[in-house]
Amino acid sequence: MTAETLTISGLSKPASRIALGTWAIGGAMWGGPDDANAARTIEKALELGINVIDIAPVYGFGHSEEVIGRALQGKRDQVILATKVALNWQDGKVFRDSRPARIEQEIEDSLRRLRTDCIDLYQVHWPDSKTPLEDTARALEKLVKAGKVKALGVSNFSPAQMDEFRKFAPIATIQPPYNLFEREIEADILPYAVKHGLAVLAYGPLCRGLLSGRMTADRQFEGDDLRRTDPKFQQPRFGQYLTAVEDLKAIADKYGKSMLALAIRWVLDRGPTIALWGARKPEQISGVDEAFGWTLEEADMTAIDSILTRDIPDPVGPEFMAPPTRA
Repeated sequence: MTAETLTISGLSKPASRIALGTWAIGGAMWGGPDDANAARTIEKALELGINVIDIAPVYGFGHSEEVIGRALQGKRDQVILATKVALNWQDGKVFRDSRPARIEQEIEDSLRRLRTDCIDLYQVHWPDSKTPLEDTARALEKLVKAGKVKALGVSNFSPAQMDEFRKFAPIATIQPPYNLFEREIEADILPYAVKHGLAVLAYGPLCRGLLSGRMTADRQFEGDDLRRTDPKFQQPRFGQYLTAVEDLKAIADKYGKSMLALAIRWVLDRGPTIALWGARKPEQISGVDEAFGWTLEEADMTAIDSILTRDIPDPVGPEFMAPPTRA
C-alpha cells in the first residue's frame, strides 16, 4: 500500500501521513536505549514509506538525535527531519526554555547530532511563559533566513499563543496530543489548523500503547516508564479504557483491520493530520500500511463516540506530561 501524503508549507517533499515518533528511541522514560533495534526501526520505517521522523533533543537528552543521525548517513535526502527546540534540562530535570540564547545553542547541537546542515521542520516543544513569544519567533525566523531551518512549527500551543507567534514568524505545523481517548484539540486547535492551513502532527495516536490492542489488565510498568504516573494506567480507569478498546475492536473487525490500524485511521480521518507512530523495535511498526487506503464511515464514527461515552465515565487528558516552567 502506498503511503498517503500531505503538503507542509515551506517543504518541497510531500510528507507521509504517518511519521516515526522517536521518544522511546531516546531511552529515557522508556526503559533505556536499544540502539541496534532503533537503527533497524528507522530502516523499516523508510521501507514502509514513512519519510517523516519526529525527534526532540530531550528524548534521551540528545541520544535520540544521535542515533537517528547515525542511521540516516547516506539516506538524509529520503526524509523530512522534524526536531524540536525550547526544552532545557539540568541534572535530569526538564524545564521550558525558549530564550534566544537557548535556541542558538540548541540548533547547533541538533545539527551536529543529526549530522546534517539543515532541519526540515523545527518545532517549539512547549511554550515558555517566561520568554516573550516575539523573542522566540524572531530567533527562529533568523534560523530560517540563515538556511539552517526550512519550516517552523509549534507543539502544545494554544490558538492564542499561535496567533501571537505568527505576528513575527510563519507557522507550518502544530503538534498536539490527539487520539481516540484524548480529543481536547477538537474544540479549538484542530479548527484553527484547518482555518490557517497548518498540518497537525498528532502525537500519542496510540495513547502510550493503550490503543494498540495488545495491552492487558495485568500489564506491569517498571522503572522510569512514564505510564507509572499516567492516570489512564491506574485502576479503575485502566480497566475502563481497556474495556473501550475491546468494544472498539468490533468496529476494526468490520473493516478487517487491527485495533492499531483503526486508531491510526481515526486520527487520519479527522483533518489535515499526520499520526506520530512511536516505535523502538522494527516489529512495533509492522502494520503501518494497514492504516492507509480506507476511511471510516460516518456511522462508525458515531458508534465510536457512543462506545467512549459508555465505557469511560471519567476520562482524563494528557496533562500529566506537561513539563514545568523554568525557575
